[in-house]
Amino acid sequence: MRSFATPEDEWREFLQGTHPHLQDERPLRFIPSSPRCKLCKAPFRAPGALILRRYGFTPWEKNPNICGRCFRGIASAARACPGADDTSDVRGADVEVSMLFADVRGSSKLARQMPVLEFTRLMNRFYKVSRDVLVEHDAIIEKFVGDEVVGLFVPFLAGRDHARKAFEAADALLRATGHGSADAPWAPLGAGVHTGTAFVGIVGSAGASDFTALGDPVNIAAHLASQAAIGEILVTTDAAAAASLPSDGFERRSVVLKGHPMDAVVVSPTASVR
Repeated sequence: MRSFATPEDEWREFLQGTHPHLQDERPLRFIPSSPRCKLCKAPFRAPGALILRRYGFTPWEKNPNICGRCFRGIASAARACPGADDTSDVRGADVEVSMLFADVRGSSKLARQMPVLEFTRLMNRFYKVSRDVLVEHDAIIEKFVGDEVVGLFVPFLAGRDHARKAFEAADALLRATGHGSADAPWAPLGAGVHTGTAFVGIVGSAGASDFTALGDPVNIAAHLASQAAIGEILVTTDAAAAASLPSDGFERRSVVLKGHPMDAVVVSPTASVR
Protein backbone atom coordinates (compact mmCIF):
# COMPACT_ATOMS: atom_id res chain seq x y z
CA MET A 1 0.00 0.00 0.00
CA ARG A 2 1.19 3.52 -0.78
CA SER A 3 2.92 5.33 2.08
CA PHE A 4 2.01 8.84 3.30
CA ALA A 5 4.34 11.58 4.47
CA THR A 6 2.15 12.67 7.39
CA PRO A 7 -0.86 11.34 9.30
CA GLU A 8 -2.89 14.31 8.04
CA ASP A 9 -2.19 13.29 4.44
CA GLU A 10 -3.49 9.80 5.07
CA TRP A 11 -6.53 11.02 6.96
CA ARG A 12 -7.32 13.53 4.22
CA GLU A 13 -7.38 10.87 1.52
CA PHE A 14 -9.47 8.61 3.73
CA LEU A 15 -12.02 11.34 4.46
CA GLN A 16 -12.15 12.39 0.81
CA GLY A 17 -12.79 8.80 -0.24
CA THR A 18 -9.57 8.44 -2.26
CA HIS A 19 -7.53 6.31 0.17
CA PRO A 20 -6.32 2.98 -1.29
CA HIS A 21 -8.11 1.22 1.58
CA LEU A 22 -11.38 2.38 0.02
CA GLN A 23 -10.44 1.50 -3.55
CA ASP A 24 -9.32 -2.09 -3.18
CA GLU A 25 -11.60 -5.03 -3.70
CA ARG A 26 -12.04 -6.29 -0.18
CA PRO A 27 -11.73 -10.07 0.45
CA LEU A 28 -14.41 -9.86 3.15
CA ARG A 29 -17.00 -9.47 0.39
CA PHE A 30 -16.85 -13.23 -0.15
CA ILE A 31 -18.02 -13.98 3.42
CA PRO A 32 -21.82 -14.18 3.80
CA SER A 33 -24.05 -12.29 4.48
CA SER A 34 -25.57 -8.83 3.94
CA PRO A 35 -25.92 -6.10 5.12
CA ARG A 36 -22.23 -5.19 5.02
CA CYS A 37 -19.84 -2.43 5.95
CA LYS A 38 -19.78 -0.03 3.01
CA LEU A 39 -16.02 0.34 3.39
CA CYS A 40 -14.49 -3.07 4.09
CA LYS A 41 -17.52 -5.23 3.09
CA ALA A 42 -17.53 -7.11 6.42
CA PRO A 43 -20.90 -8.84 6.92
CA PHE A 44 -23.02 -7.72 9.86
CA ARG A 45 -25.25 -10.81 9.99
CA ALA A 46 -24.73 -14.51 10.50
CA PRO A 47 -22.98 -16.61 9.54
CA GLY A 48 -20.03 -14.34 8.73
CA ALA A 49 -20.69 -11.89 11.56
CA LEU A 50 -20.50 -14.68 14.15
CA ILE A 51 -16.75 -14.87 13.54
CA LEU A 52 -15.89 -11.31 12.53
CA ARG A 53 -17.66 -9.46 15.33
CA ARG A 54 -15.13 -10.73 17.88
CA TYR A 55 -12.46 -8.84 15.88
CA GLY A 56 -14.36 -5.55 15.96
CA PHE A 57 -16.28 -5.76 12.68
CA THR A 58 -19.48 -4.43 14.22
CA PRO A 59 -21.71 -1.53 13.09
CA TRP A 60 -20.33 1.86 14.07
CA GLU A 61 -22.59 3.88 16.37
CA LYS A 62 -22.11 7.00 14.21
CA ASN A 63 -23.53 5.19 11.17
CA PRO A 64 -24.41 1.47 11.29
CA ASN A 65 -23.73 1.06 7.57
CA ILE A 66 -19.98 1.02 8.29
CA CYS A 67 -17.91 -0.74 10.94
CA GLY A 68 -15.96 0.88 13.73
CA ARG A 69 -12.88 -1.21 12.93
CA CYS A 70 -12.35 0.74 9.70
CA PHE A 71 -11.79 3.90 11.73
CA ARG A 72 -9.56 2.23 14.28
CA GLY A 73 -7.55 0.77 11.41
CA ILE A 74 -7.01 4.08 9.64
CA ALA A 75 -6.09 5.74 12.94
CA SER A 76 -3.45 3.08 13.61
CA ALA A 77 -2.07 3.41 10.10
CA ALA A 78 -1.86 7.20 10.43
CA ARG A 79 0.07 6.91 13.70
CA ALA A 80 2.62 4.76 11.84
CA CYS A 81 3.38 7.51 9.30
CA PRO A 82 6.95 8.94 9.38
CA GLY A 83 5.69 12.32 10.53
CA ALA A 84 3.39 11.01 13.24
CA ASP A 85 3.60 12.37 16.78
CA ASP A 86 2.90 9.64 19.31
CA THR A 87 1.79 12.22 21.87
CA SER A 88 -0.93 13.69 19.65
CA ASP A 89 -4.57 13.04 20.52
CA VAL A 90 -5.75 14.65 17.27
CA ARG A 91 -6.35 12.37 14.30
CA GLY A 92 -7.91 13.87 11.20
CA ALA A 93 -7.52 16.52 8.50
CA ASP A 94 -9.09 19.60 6.95
CA VAL A 95 -11.60 18.57 4.27
CA GLU A 96 -14.71 19.96 2.63
CA VAL A 97 -17.77 18.69 4.45
CA SER A 98 -21.46 19.49 4.59
CA MET A 99 -23.27 19.89 7.88
CA LEU A 100 -26.91 19.69 8.92
CA PHE A 101 -28.14 21.14 12.20
CA ALA A 102 -31.80 20.75 13.17
CA ASP A 103 -33.53 21.40 16.47
CA VAL A 104 -36.94 21.31 18.07
CA ARG A 105 -38.22 24.86 18.41
CA GLY A 106 -39.76 25.90 21.71
CA SER A 107 -38.65 22.70 23.43
CA SER A 108 -38.43 24.44 26.81
CA LYS A 109 -42.02 25.60 26.49
CA LEU A 110 -43.09 22.11 25.38
CA ALA A 111 -41.34 20.62 28.40
CA ARG A 112 -43.28 22.92 30.72
CA GLN A 113 -46.60 22.17 29.05
CA MET A 114 -46.28 18.38 28.85
CA PRO A 115 -45.90 15.68 31.50
CA VAL A 116 -42.25 14.65 31.84
CA LEU A 117 -42.81 11.15 30.48
CA GLU A 118 -44.77 12.43 27.48
CA PHE A 119 -42.06 14.97 26.65
CA THR A 120 -39.40 12.27 27.00
CA ARG A 121 -41.29 10.06 24.55
CA LEU A 122 -41.55 12.96 22.11
CA MET A 123 -37.80 13.57 22.21
CA ASN A 124 -37.03 9.86 21.90
CA ARG A 125 -39.26 9.74 18.82
CA PHE A 126 -37.41 12.76 17.40
CA TYR A 127 -34.03 11.11 18.02
CA LYS A 128 -35.12 7.84 16.38
CA VAL A 129 -36.61 9.52 13.31
CA SER A 130 -33.55 11.77 12.98
CA ARG A 131 -31.20 8.82 13.23
CA ASP A 132 -33.09 6.87 10.55
CA VAL A 133 -33.13 9.86 8.17
CA LEU A 134 -29.43 10.63 8.64
CA VAL A 135 -28.36 7.02 8.15
CA GLU A 136 -30.53 6.70 5.04
CA HIS A 137 -28.77 9.75 3.55
CA ASP A 138 -25.24 8.52 4.33
CA ALA A 139 -24.59 10.96 7.15
CA ILE A 140 -22.41 10.49 10.18
CA ILE A 141 -24.46 11.18 13.29
CA GLU A 142 -22.20 13.72 14.94
CA LYS A 143 -24.34 14.08 18.05
CA PHE A 144 -27.71 14.38 19.71
CA VAL A 145 -27.61 17.15 22.28
CA GLY A 146 -30.68 18.43 24.09
CA ASP A 147 -33.25 19.26 21.41
CA GLU A 148 -30.75 19.24 18.53
CA VAL A 149 -29.35 16.75 16.05
CA VAL A 150 -26.16 17.26 14.03
CA GLY A 151 -25.25 15.30 10.91
CA LEU A 152 -21.94 15.34 9.02
CA PHE A 153 -21.82 14.52 5.33
CA VAL A 154 -18.24 13.50 4.57
CA PRO A 155 -17.10 12.52 1.05
CA PHE A 156 -15.82 9.04 1.95
CA LEU A 157 -19.37 8.00 2.88
CA ALA A 158 -21.72 10.57 1.30
CA GLY A 159 -19.71 10.95 -1.91
CA ARG A 160 -18.87 14.09 -3.85
CA ASP A 161 -22.52 15.11 -3.81
CA HIS A 162 -22.47 15.49 -0.02
CA ALA A 163 -24.03 18.98 -0.10
CA ARG A 164 -27.05 17.69 -1.99
CA LYS A 165 -27.41 14.79 0.43
CA ALA A 166 -27.28 17.17 3.39
CA PHE A 167 -30.06 19.29 1.92
CA GLU A 168 -32.15 16.24 1.03
CA ALA A 169 -31.70 14.89 4.55
CA ALA A 170 -32.90 18.20 6.01
CA ASP A 171 -35.95 18.13 3.74
CA ALA A 172 -36.67 14.49 4.61
CA LEU A 173 -36.32 15.19 8.33
CA LEU A 174 -38.81 18.05 8.24
CA ARG A 175 -41.25 15.94 6.25
CA ALA A 176 -40.82 13.01 8.66
CA THR A 177 -41.74 15.26 11.58
CA GLY A 178 -44.94 16.44 9.91
CA HIS A 179 -43.90 19.65 8.15
CA GLY A 180 -45.48 20.21 4.77
CA SER A 181 -48.57 18.16 5.68
CA ALA A 182 -52.11 19.35 6.40
CA ASP A 183 -51.66 18.74 10.12
CA ALA A 184 -49.35 20.57 12.48
CA PRO A 185 -45.89 18.98 12.86
CA TRP A 186 -45.51 16.68 15.85
CA ALA A 187 -42.05 18.14 16.38
CA PRO A 188 -41.61 21.78 15.25
CA LEU A 189 -38.18 21.98 13.61
CA GLY A 190 -35.89 24.56 12.05
CA ALA A 191 -32.76 23.48 10.17
CA GLY A 192 -29.57 24.86 8.67
CA VAL A 193 -27.24 23.41 6.01
CA HIS A 194 -23.75 24.67 5.24
CA THR A 195 -20.78 23.43 3.22
CA GLY A 196 -17.20 24.42 4.00
CA THR A 197 -13.71 23.21 4.89
CA ALA A 198 -13.47 22.04 8.49
CA PHE A 199 -11.30 19.75 10.57
CA VAL A 200 -12.85 16.28 10.57
CA GLY A 201 -11.51 13.41 12.64
CA ILE A 202 -11.05 11.95 16.09
CA VAL A 203 -10.29 14.26 18.99
CA GLY A 204 -9.82 13.59 22.69
CA SER A 205 -7.85 11.18 24.81
CA ALA A 206 -8.07 7.42 25.14
CA GLY A 207 -11.44 6.41 26.53
CA ALA A 208 -12.96 9.84 25.91
CA SER A 209 -12.47 10.45 22.19
CA ASP A 210 -15.06 11.25 19.54
CA PHE A 211 -15.36 11.57 15.78
CA THR A 212 -16.41 15.13 15.05
CA ALA A 213 -15.93 18.28 12.98
CA LEU A 214 -14.42 21.52 14.25
CA GLY A 215 -13.94 25.01 12.87
CA ASP A 216 -15.80 28.09 11.75
CA PRO A 217 -17.99 26.27 9.17
CA VAL A 218 -19.46 24.21 12.02
CA ASN A 219 -20.28 27.36 13.96
CA ILE A 220 -21.85 28.90 10.86
CA ALA A 221 -24.13 25.88 10.39
CA ALA A 222 -25.17 25.95 14.05
CA HIS A 223 -25.96 29.68 14.05
CA LEU A 224 -27.75 29.32 10.71
CA ALA A 225 -30.08 26.66 12.10
CA SER A 226 -30.85 28.83 15.13
CA GLN A 227 -32.24 31.53 12.82
CA ALA A 228 -34.51 29.23 10.80
CA ALA A 229 -38.20 29.53 11.59
CA ILE A 230 -40.37 26.49 12.22
CA GLY A 231 -40.61 24.51 8.99
CA GLU A 232 -37.68 26.28 7.33
CA ILE A 233 -34.33 25.07 6.04
CA LEU A 234 -31.76 27.84 5.72
CA VAL A 235 -29.06 26.90 3.21
CA THR A 236 -25.99 29.07 2.77
CA THR A 237 -25.30 30.15 -0.80
CA ASP A 238 -22.13 28.02 -0.80
CA ALA A 239 -24.10 24.92 0.16
CA ALA A 240 -26.93 25.79 -2.26
CA ALA A 241 -24.46 26.08 -5.14
CA ALA A 242 -22.72 22.82 -4.18
CA ALA A 243 -26.12 21.10 -3.94
CA SER A 244 -27.13 22.47 -7.37
CA LEU A 245 -30.28 24.09 -6.00
CA PRO A 246 -32.11 26.27 -8.55
CA SER A 247 -30.94 29.89 -8.55
CA ASP A 248 -34.50 31.21 -8.64
CA GLY A 249 -37.83 30.31 -7.11
CA PHE A 250 -36.66 30.51 -3.50
CA GLU A 251 -36.66 33.29 -0.99
CA ARG A 252 -33.27 34.84 -0.33
CA ARG A 253 -32.57 36.07 3.17
CA SER A 254 -29.70 38.00 4.67
CA VAL A 255 -28.81 36.61 8.09
CA VAL A 256 -26.25 37.80 10.59
CA LEU A 257 -24.00 35.02 11.84
CA LYS A 258 -21.54 35.86 14.60
CA GLY A 259 -21.75 39.53 13.65
CA HIS A 260 -21.21 38.91 9.93
CA PRO A 261 -23.99 39.18 7.31
CA MET A 262 -24.48 36.16 5.07
CA ASP A 263 -26.95 35.31 2.32
CA ALA A 264 -29.03 32.16 2.62
CA VAL A 265 -31.66 30.36 0.58
CA VAL A 266 -34.91 29.61 2.40
CA VAL A 267 -36.54 26.25 1.60
CA SER A 268 -39.59 24.56 3.12
CA PRO A 269 -40.86 20.99 2.63
CA THR A 270 -43.74 22.35 0.54
CA ALA A 271 -41.29 23.71 -2.05
CA SER A 272 -40.56 21.74 -5.23
CA VAL A 273 -36.85 21.12 -5.73
CA ARG A 274 -35.48 19.29 -8.75
